[in-house]
Amino acid sequence: MGTGTVRRFTKRFFVIANVFVALLFIVSCYGWWFNPLHFWYTGLITLGAFYLLVLLLFFILFWMFANLKYSLISIVAMLICWMPIGELIGLNANKKFNLEKKASTLRVMSWNVEHFDIVRAKTDLTVKNEMLQTINTYAPDVACFQEMVASDKFPKAIHYLPKITEVLGMPYVHYSFNKDLDFDGDHHFGIITLSKYPIISTHTLSYTPNDYNSIFQYVDIVKNEDTVRVFNTHLQSLKFTKENLQYIEDPEQEAVDSAIGQSKNIAAKFKSGFIKRKWQSERLAIAIAKSPYPVVVCGDFNDVPNSYAYHTIGHNLQNSFAEKGSGMGRTFANISPTLRIDNIFADKQFSVTQYTRVKRKMCDHFPIITDLVLKRN
Repeated sequence: MGTGTVRRFTKRFFVIANVFVALLFIVSCYGWWFNPLHFWYTGLITLGAFYLLVLLLFFILFWMFANLKYSLISIVAMLICWMPIGELIGLNANKKFNLEKKASTLRVMSWNVEHFDIVRAKTDLTVKNEMLQTINTYAPDVACFQEMVASDKFPKAIHYLPKITEVLGMPYVHYSFNKDLDFDGDHHFGIITLSKYPIISTHTLSYTPNDYNSIFQYVDIVKNEDTVRVFNTHLQSLKFTKENLQYIEDPEQEAVDSAIGQSKNIAAKFKSGFIKRKWQSERLAIAIAKSPYPVVVCGDFNDVPNSYAYHTIGHNLQNSFAEKGSGMGRTFANISPTLRIDNIFADKQFSVTQYTRVKRKMCDHFPIITDLVLKRN
């Protein structure tokens, strides 16, 4: 085979590979166009959006030295996806979060607190106290917690709710849980919204099978003369076992038969998760659309930007990270550094003035905080 033939083959290979990656990237950025009920596997492609973007940048660099005109393949794909890229990566300047807030500001925190480390808290309160101190440092006006384990009845319980609200200075509470699925005999397991301002109305919406992920809540909070409806949710998790996570981290250590079984098991969990989050996000979107007040939506979505669930919930809303965040904004501490699955959406009647992610690892999620100011006509 001559040198010219090798060059033509090599060029053709890289052009085809570049086009293939560009098409995958476009699908990953517009994953919400595909109904998970019929195209659940496109959800897997959205998980790889950042890595596909890195590959496109690699191709641009490659074509700069090989044949510059072919870099247009990657450039065109990135231009087509410019708006979704803004949801994927924070393109704002990285500014220091100002702990002081104006009287007009509503500071909102969302955090999957992973039970407030209740197992270790039985003998060691270090992590729990660090988490509470972090919340007090940022002093949110409203805090939405997921995977909340607390007791509202037993003062001797490890996480006695009245004591937690006292420490945080947030006396107004709405706690949603299924008592048949409690954490233990003393503690409930659910989602909770705490507020420094009066809560005038509370709602918990639950759908069959009435488990943790099929429940979401909202509260109406009054600050001065304004009423704001705050939603709190935790969409379907993938329920990975330790073995699943070990396989994802290092698949080469699994024997062939075991690896095939793990792969099928993980694929089935992804499919189930994408479909369940479709229904959950659509129900939540209906409730959001019915709100007579400006809305704020907090939660652990268990899905990435550009996913079906993310865009169904965020329709006609603004994401605080996209408005003021920078970089990848990772909120889940395990598996991949690209997983921003926790969000705070705000009505367009709000101005998002700042956003931050607390990078200190105290549980498997990082807390996120944003400052909102209601616009005046």
